[in-house]
Amino acid sequence: MATEMDSEIVNEPVGGKSGTRRALGFDLEAGVEGGMRSISPIDGCVLGHVHRNMPADAAGIAARAVMAFDAWRRVPAPQRGELVRLLGNELRAAKTELGRLVSLEAGKIEQEGLGEVQEMIDICDFAVGLSRQLYGLTIASERPDHKMLETWHPLGPCLVITAFNFPVAVWAWNAALALVCGNSVVWKPSEKTPLTALAVKQLFDKACQAFGAVPGDLVQVANGEREFGETLVADARFALVSATGSTRMGRQVAAAVAPRFARTILELGGNNATIVCKTADLELARRAVVFAAAGTAGQRCTSLRRLFVHESVHDELVASLKAAYRQIRVGDPLDGQTLVGPLIDRAAFERMQHALACAREQGGKVTGGERTAPEMGEHAYYVRPALVEMPSQTAIVREETFAPILYVMKFASLDEAIALNNAVSYGLSSSILTHDLRESERFVSALGSDCGIANVNMGPSGAEIGGAFGGEKDTGGGRESGSDAWKGYMRRMTTAINYGESLPLAQGVRFDV
Repeated sequence: MATEMDSEIVNEPVGGKSGTRRALGFDLEAGVEGGMRSISPIDGCVLGHVHRNMPADAAGIAARAVMAFDAWRRVPAPQRGELVRLLGNELRAAKTELGRLVSLEAGKIEQEGLGEVQEMIDICDFAVGLSRQLYGLTIASERPDHKMLETWHPLGPCLVITAFNFPVAVWAWNAALALVCGNSVVWKPSEKTPLTALAVKQLFDKACQAFGAVPGDLVQVANGEREFGETLVADARFALVSATGSTRMGRQVAAAVAPRFARTILELGGNNATIVCKTADLELARRAVVFAAAGTAGQRCTSLRRLFVHESVHDELVASLKAAYRQIRVGDPLDGQTLVGPLIDRAAFERMQHALACAREQGGKVTGGERTAPEMGEHAYYVRPALVEMPSQTAIVREETFAPILYVMKFASLDEAIALNNAVSYGLSSSILTHDLRESERFVSALGSDCGIANVNMGPSGAEIGGAFGGEKDTGGGRESGSDAWKGYMRRMTTAINYGESLPLAQGVRFDV
C-alpha cells in the first residue's frame, strides 16, 4: 500500500512560499489517485498524499485486529511492556524529527512539537512499569473455606480516534496502555494530520523488529474520512472506542457504540476557566494566563477561554495581560522565536471571527483577534490572540471556540466565581490563583470546581501523564493516560474459590436437597 517517497513529503504546493519540505527521514506514502492530502497550516502547502481507506475496508481492518488480539493476549504482560519500552527508545531517537513533523503538519511551534513527543516517551515509561503492576485484589469472603479474587484481563481490539491538535501524543496515551494490557490497536487519526500517524507507525514497526515475534497488525493506522470512521465505530469487533475530539463527534460515537454495550473513552470539548483572587501573585497570574490562553494558538482542549478576576485586581491584571499580548510573536512555528503559530485552517479562522463578532454584539470589548503574518501566504491563517473584556458570561462565552480567545470578567466573591466556572456544559479543566489556603481548598473540594482537572496557582493546561486526563459533563467522562486509567482497557473478573468440602451459600441461604 505504501511506496517510498525518497526523502520528500511534498510536490504539490497549493499556496504559500515553502515549496517542497523534507520528510525528515521518514519514508511516508507517495501520492496516489484518490488519496488524502495533508496540508501544512504553516503556509497552505500540500505536504503529501496518503492512502485513503474506504468504508469497505473497515471489516478487514477489524478482522485483522481480532487475530492480533488473540495472539497478543497470550503474551505475558511484562513482555508486552518490553515492546512498549522499545517503542519509547525509538521515539527518543527520533524526537527531533518527529517533533518537527508535528510542527509541519499541525502548525505547533517547535518547542510544543518536541513536547508532544516527550509526552509519548513519558507514557511509554509509565506503561513499562505498569506492565508489572496490573494488580487485582484478594477479598475476604463471608463463607468459610472460601476466598474471593478480583483480576484483570485483556479487553479486546481497541479503536483509537485522535484529533489534529495533539496528533501523536493522545494516540500514545491510549496505545501504550492498551498494548501492555494485552489489546490490539487500530488508529484512526484526524484527516488533517495523517502523516504524523504514518511516521509513528514506522517507529512502532522498528520496535517490533527489535522485539521479535509480534503479531501482524497489532497496531494498524487507518486513514480515512468521516464515513470510514463511522463504519469502524459501528463494527462490533471493537471492544473499546477511545475518541478525542468535539462533543458533537463524541455524541455520535456514544450513540453508535451504545447498542452493543461496548466501552467508550470520550475526551471531548472544554471551556476552561481560571479564577484570579485578590491575594494572587499577579506576575505569576500573567505568565500562567498568557501560556494557557495563547499557547498552541488556543487549540488545546485545556486552553484557557474564560478568566474571572476579582474586581479589586481586575484593571491591573488586564493592563498587564494586554501588554504581554502585544509582545507575543505570531508567525512561522519553525522559527525558534515564535510563540504562536497558525490556526489549523480557514474554517477555524472563520469560527474565531464569528465568535468575536458575537462577543462585540453581546457587549464585549475586543483587543486583538486580527489576521496577521501575510508573508506566510494567503492559504495560512495566523491571528493575534484576542483578549475580550465582557460585561458578563454571555451566550458566546459559554460556547467553546477552538481559537486563542480569552474572555475576561470581574467577580466579587469566590462563591460567585465558582458558580461562573461551573455554569457551562463542559467540565474538563479549571484553575485558581490565590494565596489564601481556604480559597484554594474550597475550589478543589466537592463544593468547588466541577471539572475533571482543578489546578492551583497555575493555568488549566499542561497536564502530566502521571494523572488520569479527562473531564465531566459534555467533556465525555473518559479518562486517559496515568493513574488507574489502565483499567479502562481491561475487563474485570471476580472469582470465588471454595477450597473446603462443604458448600455454604452466600448471605446464609439454606438450600438443602
